[in-house]
Amino acid sequence: MTDFWQRARRHPSFAIGFVLTALLAAAALLSLLWTPYPPAEIDIPNKLQPPSAAHWLGTDSLGRDLFSQLLVGAQNSIVVGVIAVGIGLVVGVALGCLASARRGWVEELIMRASDFTFAFPALLSAIMLTAIYGPGLVMSIVAIGIFNIPVFARITRGAANAVWAREFVTAARAAGKGPLAITLDHVLPNIASQLIVQATISFATAILAEAALSYLGLGTQPPTPSWGRMLGEGQSMMYQAPMLAVWPGLAIVLSVLGLNLMGDGLRDLLDPKLARQR
Repeated sequence: MTDFWQRARRHPSFAIGFVLTALLAAAALLSLLWTPYPPAEIDIPNKLQPPSAAHWLGTDSLGRDLFSQLLVGAQNSIVVGVIAVGIGLVVGVALGCLASARRGWVEELIMRASDFTFAFPALLSAIMLTAIYGPGLVMSIVAIGIFNIPVFARITRGAANAVWAREFVTAARAAGKGPLAITLDHVLPNIASQLIVQATISFATAILAEAALSYLGLGTQPPTPSWGRMLGEGQSMMYQAPMLAVWPGLAIVLSVLGLNLMGDGLRDLLDPKLARQR
């Protein structure tokens, strides 16, 4: 573990990504304890204020403090990312391991179901769910989570197939171990690094998808702040107050960039071949 962190500090992509991701987490944690103003507090007399000592990033068209909204928006993004990626990770890994262990028609059925799910991206799934149940944060999480399931299922199945072909798995079979025991003792530990990297990248995709859904009015609903909805509201006032769209857009870009850089760095650090090359 000490060697990992020593190599991680020397890896520019991981270092930059880790710092940006830590800032995202710090903003979310800070919003649980403190915000300069209540994020949903409307103060019409102070609308469209420029950055000042009272309002560090200014106010929006309803007089709400932008810095407070950005802090709470980080919390919202992390909640969506953790739950949606968690759904995809748990269900997708289970299906991928099942497909790899059983092979035959079970593998074919799971992979074809994954292909079918890919035909419905998160945005389209959210629109369908919204039409049935109405817009909201829960529908965004469900839609993004469903989209993540085939992603993890495919990656797990491909990586697990390579492990099942190894000699130590053959030895475990000869020793009398069943498919479940082999999966838990040998397959999952050997594909964990690939799943960690994919989870990091999927987290970034989930944040981006949630912002897109909220921008369209299908995600987080008022008065809960959301970076995507802040971006949509700021777009209509680009000529009067362009910073209304710049701040949430910058938050989305830096968060997604940080997670992608950290995922790229983790791939290099956790892959033995790439680690030796470095």
